[in-house]
Amino acid sequence: MSDDEVPAEEIAEVEEEVAEMNVLDALKEVLKKALIHDGLRKGLHECAKALDRRSARLCCLAKDCENEEYKKLIRALCAEGEVSVIMVDSGKDLGAWCGLAK
Repeated sequence: MSDDEVPAEEIAEVEEEVAEMNVLDALKEVLKKALIHDGLRKGLHECAKALDRRSARLCCLAKDCENEEYKKLIRALCAEGEVSVIMVDSGKDLGAWCGLAK
């Protein structure tokens, strides 16, 4: 075996680690990277502008949002621009993932 070859056992371990990630864990990672690279828009005003300009690629909305008009606006703008919407259970969790929590 040469130095360039990787044993099959190590490859299997790497594949298992990737398979354990669920949708919410992946979303957390995407939001962290977007925050670092200044590609994250937070709040109704910033999100509506990004969706209207069609510069958004993904939209996250909390299921526990009490304002129905807010939900309607965001869903309509996402549908118009063909942007995917991910519903998150808690707005507090979403805020923490976006860097709004202390």
